[in-house]
Amino acid sequence: MGLVELLQKDGFVTTSFEAVIKAAQKNSMWPMPLGISCCGIEMMGVAAPRFDISRFGSEVFRMTPRQSDFLLVAGTVTYKMAWVVRKIYDQIPDPKWVMSMGVCASTGGMFRSYSVVQGIDLFLPVDVYVAGCPPRPEAILKGLIFLQEKVSKYKPAILNLGKDVSPTPKQEHFDSELTKIII
Repeated sequence: MGLVELLQKDGFVTTSFEAVIKAAQKNSMWPMPLGISCCGIEMMGVAAPRFDISRFGSEVFRMTPRQSDFLLVAGTVTYKMAWVVRKIYDQIPDPKWVMSMGVCASTGGMFRSYSVVQGIDLFLPVDVYVAGCPPRPEAILKGLIFLQEKVSKYKPAILNLGKDVSPTPKQEHFDSELTKIII
């Protein structure tokens, strides 16, 4: 039974405030893109009309972390950049998620070097890994769909309306069951 039929029958709908917030969060995921290397080109492709990421509520690529819901890291991260990426992550309001796009962001890729971080999971809690060099736009959309499912299952411990916002990272809790590799 759809919403229109339900409203015509009873005239009103009851739900919880939490359900409304979850639906809004799930269907309007605004990414903070970090197109660091080649994967940035595929990230542009997924925003183009052919793949149309706006169907999933992510049409607005926010260039400021304070207006974003998740961090989309695409490409090779060096140790010089790692602290900047972490600082950007810390500025995203809670709840926040991270998508690692491409082999370079996930494992360092072909750059096994002293200057390249061998996976952003060394300094960020990654929620979704999108494999590929570079990953196809379909894989990125599949990763976004998985992230939306994760957002809809998310249950905050307490309702934090901007209180206790700290510029320094606190202890992160990782849940291996909620982390998935998208191929």
